Amino acid sequence: MADLNSLQGLAGAGVTEAAAPVHVQKLDSNGRAYATGKRKDAVARVWVKPGSGKITVNEKDFADYFARPVLQMVLRQPIVAASRDGQFDIIVTVAGGGLSGQAGAVRHGISRALTYYEPGLRSILKKGGFLTRDSRTVERKKYGKAKARRSFQFSKR
Repeated sequence: MADLNSLQGLAGAGVTEAAAPVHVQKLDSNGRAYATGKRKDAVARVWVKPGSGKITVNEKDFADYFARPVLQMVLRQPIVAASRDGQFDIIVTVAGGGLSGQAGAVRHGISRALTYYEPGLRSILKKGGFLTRDSRTVERKKYGKAKARRSFQFSKR
């Protein structure tokens, strides 16, 4: 009986509550936060540093690179949600995919880089869904089909 009691005491003492992960600022030697964003086939490398709010994509102004206003809005969503408009200079190199996928990849990268620079923004960006990688990609083509699901036209005779 004494053995059981001592075992129960040990079991209670050995269990510890898992502490919430502590997010710390991650900066490189130049004082910039770096993150990678992905969407469809596009991959964006993003650097965030304090500045005047200039966003450069592949060495062009983001308004020149993403001509459609919808893509510009997608790109700026995490900055506006975090209320950090005009406070950070953002440098992006993006490759692969089309313009829509690239805009999504840049948005993902900016969100991650902002959390690395300012960990307090993580809850706001997480709530907005900006830190989640959108895993939807194009479905592969199947043999015997015209596309992924589209069949060839059926001819009775």
